[in-house]
Amino acid sequence: MKNSSRAQSATSLPRAPRDEADARSARYLTLMAVRIACFILMVVITPYGWYTWVLGAAAIFLPYIAVVLANVGEEGRSNRREDPERALPAAPAAPPAPPTSHPTVIRIEETPATGDRPDPDTHA
Repeated sequence: MKNSSRAQSATSLPRAPRDEADARSARYLTLMAVRIACFILMVVITPYGWYTWVLGAAAIFLPYIAVVLANVGEEGRSNRREDPERALPAAPAAPPAPPTSHPTVIRIEETPATGDRPDPDTHA
């Protein structure tokens, strides 16, 4: 059993994909409603002035903004994933070995087993 100073909680889990899609759809539809309102106000309000251009620009650029905001999911806004391994305490570091005057060399040589040697007198 792992000892952890902080347990994983259900509130740190990401939203369900369906809930996230519903929230993005609602955000998109809200911005499209604002766009329609800007377009209607641009045509209806008279006399025309600087606000007509502002409402027209909003009606033109809000679809782009709405699509970009709808495509950015919850992960794009904040990464709240928790790594359970980070909660584990770090192992103490071993002290470094003292340097030696000359390095130790280990040689390993393999010799075939007696049953694996081919007989030099027989030709296969």
